[in-house]
Amino acid sequence: MRRGAYPGTFDPPTIAHLAVAEAARDQCALHRVDLIVNRTPLGKSSMRPLAARLAMLEAVAAARPWLDVAVTDDLHLVDIAEGYDVLVLGADKWVQVLDSAFYESEAARDEAVARLPALAVAPRHGLPVPDGCEVLAVDLSHVSSTAARAGQRDLILPEALPFVTEPR
Repeated sequence: MRRGAYPGTFDPPTIAHLAVAEAARDQCALHRVDLIVNRTPLGKSSMRPLAARLAMLEAVAAARPWLDVAVTDDLHLVDIAEGYDVLVLGADKWVQVLDSAFYESEAARDEAVARLPALAVAPRHGLPVPDGCEVLAVDLSHVSSTAARAGQRDLILPEALPFVTEPR
């Protein structure tokens, strides 16, 4: 069984998150995609409580047998993706993966990047994607999690809407 790891805060889960997961499933021949939420994500400070984010994701996954939800304490994507066949991410996250500020040294970053599984990357705003990755056929230019948090409800997946009470 081929599995994909798709880490994120998913606050809230948007139509783009689902489009990326579906594209990864289809293009990488994945049997399952896990939406992986970190208890305390690296580089994020303000978000809904973990229980609220999990409730939204579980509602989204409930109608999609190929989609699952997992929680991790791992901070780096290389650790989160361990044991998976494919790591699914957006090009904006790839830029962060390469940022040596998130590692003890550039050598530690290079070692981590070398241990990553196959990559499926959603293009975003002309940002670079890694050589040899599966470029996902999705257009995310009109979707922003920031806009969804600010109240643009049409960007939020319908299953998650009952958990979103007001703009953040």
